[in-house]
Amino acid sequence: MGGRISVLYQSAGRDEGLHGNFTWSQSPGRTVVTLLSPLGQTLAIIDLTADQATLTQAGQPPQQASDADALAQRVLGWPLPVAGLRFWLQAVGRDAAGQAFTATPQSDSFTTADGWNLKYVSWEDAAASPAGVAGPLPRPRRLDLQRTTREAGNVTLRLVLDTWQPEAAKS
Repeated sequence: MGGRISVLYQSAGRDEGLHGNFTWSQSPGRTVVTLLSPLGQTLAIIDLTADQATLTQAGQPPQQASDADALAQRVLGWPLPVAGLRFWLQAVGRDAAGQAFTATPQSDSFTTADGWNLKYVSWEDAAASPAGVAGPLPRPRRLDLQRTTREAGNVTLRLVLDTWQPEAAKS
């Protein structure tokens, strides 16, 4: 999938922001997230496997850790919950009580087990199935995340999904 990302956070007591694009590719054993500037320059690539996360930035040696979220926080200066987003972008996850959730246009806000407040703001194909008629679940189009952290203060992420291509549909 691909889309746009907006991040607001605090650094050294000042409000900071980042706006750009991203691509997201995942399979059962691997996730690759590429963060791009608004003009398409690669800012960072996060490559996550079952036992290791690697974050690469242009002109910098790759950084590695066992936890992708902690690695992103350390290198980028703001948290990117890669581990959770693997599920949240598909509108599923675990809430603060550890219960599984599936987001829908009618049930669109959750607090996750790790403290992120999720709001599914808009949906693709939300009107595809008439009420009461079984059909494919709509996919999220926009997801807003908010969390307060010690390192980056109040963090707000907005993800807008512009493209979504299931693995089986790739050519």
